[in-house]
Amino acid sequence: MTVLRVLLLFLIPALPAQAKLKVFILAGQSNMEGAGQININSRAQNKGAGTLEFMVKNAPKKYGHLQTKTGDWTARTDVFVKYGERGGGLKPGFGARNSAIGPELGFGTVVGDALKEPVLIIKTCWGGKTLMVDFRPPCAGPLPKPLADKMLAGIQRRDPKATMKAVEERSGAFYRLMMSEVANTLKNLKEVYPDYDGKGYEIAGFGWHQGWNDGLSHDMVAAYEENLVCLIKDIRRAWKAPDLPVVIAVSGFGGRNQKIDRRLGIIAAQHGAADRKEFKGTAASVETRDFFRPREQSPGGQGYHWNNNAETYYLIGESMGNAMLKLLK
Repeated sequence: MTVLRVLLLFLIPALPAQAKLKVFILAGQSNMEGAGQININSRAQNKGAGTLEFMVKNAPKKYGHLQTKTGDWTARTDVFVKYGERGGGLKPGFGARNSAIGPELGFGTVVGDALKEPVLIIKTCWGGKTLMVDFRPPCAGPLPKPLADKMLAGIQRRDPKATMKAVEERSGAFYRLMMSEVANTLKNLKEVYPDYDGKGYEIAGFGWHQGWNDGLSHDMVAAYEENLVCLIKDIRRAWKAPDLPVVIAVSGFGGRNQKIDRRLGIIAAQHGAADRKEFKGTAASVETRDFFRPREQSPGGQGYHWNNNAETYYLIGESMGNAMLKLLK
């Protein structure tokens, strides 16, 4: 090798490799949508405790990166979010409303900071939905006959001519919608994520935060673990990713003082599904009860929405992100 060629090797900068887009799906019901309040209400009796604005002001070392020096919310260029008709760089405002956050903010911050590749988060979540009926995965099979009959009777009160077909159409409707949302997004990546370079993508992980509505019924609680196991198996089969990392944020409403057996049953079922031997090293559950904040430390009083506490939602997402990174190693 000549001296000139050696010099050229040092003078010409190495071209960066085009990295595949890492895609994460965050699914569930209203608490994956997110009700964490962003802005301080001037009439708040607790000075805005539990809002994102309060967090940034009072814990700038941890949360200061979320806001620019001019006071605007920081929008990341390496982590993109697709949620319904909304899309853009990760920043506060991708909750159920533009004025709220969900787990995506903490999750995207952790994962985006750790991965070299660009990240796309697809949120597929709808409020008031059960795993037993609405998200029912294919391998769970038909609904139990007593439940199906009860549902049909309810439908027939509104439409006397309805048949069991109406029940069958509702069963798993939001599982199918979730799969459709993901498929359509991946088919149109350039429209959804303008910076997509066309070099390919990888469905890198799945996050689940849900459980309130199933916790309203002992029968649904009893079936929850098996239904969640089926959900994991079915999405892995559909996405051709047999070891797809799955993180479950448990339904820890009420915190460590929760005593209702149905609520504790959902938590146990969520941990139980993640702990299955068949999922060893590929699934994890994260405890959320320690993130519950009482009403006096929160912007609201909706216990089923974590009292609208942005810190809670951020910490849930952060824990999910850290668990996901461990599974990705």
